[in-house]
Amino acid sequence: MALAAVLFAAEALAIRFMNQRGIPMEVQVFARAAGQLLWVAPLVAHSGLEVFRSARPGLHLLRGTCSLLTWGFYYASFGPLDLATATVLSFTNVMFTTLLAGPVLGERVDRWRWAGTIAGFLGVAVMLRPGTSVSLVGVALAIASATAWCGITLSSRVLARSERNSTIMAWVGLVTTAGVTPFAVMAWVPLGSFDLAFLLGFALFTPAIIWLLTSAYRHGEASALAPFQYLRLVVVAGFGWAIFHEVPDGWTWAGAAVILAGAVVITVAEARRQ
Repeated sequence: MALAAVLFAAEALAIRFMNQRGIPMEVQVFARAAGQLLWVAPLVAHSGLEVFRSARPGLHLLRGTCSLLTWGFYYASFGPLDLATATVLSFTNVMFTTLLAGPVLGERVDRWRWAGTIAGFLGVAVMLRPGTSVSLVGVALAIASATAWCGITLSSRVLARSERNSTIMAWVGLVTTAGVTPFAVMAWVPLGSFDLAFLLGFALFTPAIIWLLTSAYRHGEASALAPFQYLRLVVVAGFGWAIFHEVPDGWTWAGAAVILAGAVVITVAEARRQ
């Protein structure tokens, strides 16, 4: 889980670096999606189209669409926001998941999960106090990404009951690559050999994040592991300061602390419920 957090942070740093290099966001998302396909290519080569066999193709399509929207909004949020703020706002996905778990999955939302959700949104309000210098457009993009992210979580819970991980990954790679390709083609600009090599490396390492998360939860308890994912804020903030000279103000850190506290409360309550 700690290594996954570091790779999450590396992804954020890579996005900021590619933005500064002038690589279009659509091309970045295409690299992320194509990387997912590269990871499942050996499975496809071994079993052919069998890996895509599913009784719920519609739900796979929904999950893939949510993944594409999540990546698109998340990557776009790093343009107007500093690294730490964009990362903190991504943690609000657990709040949106809690709000929708009841009506969508029929789960009972207990008082601890409600408390964590309310705390998280209060933290956002603190970060967006009157007179803030935080970009409202950037915040909207980050919140949109978190909302789409909860679509990934909820659809994955349903798919995990009957589908193999390989089938889920294959469908995600197919849907996201097909969905972003037209936008990447329209946004394409000539790139040098260094930028192309960087994109390839980015495509190859980012799918490892999901693999590491899945492996972590397979070998350890969710309540013990979940707090380690918030290490990525420490790494992102540290490198954002050291490399890009980004220093969030005190109110941003205060709001971040409230959001993280709410996310931890929800995560622990969820683990105990299961």
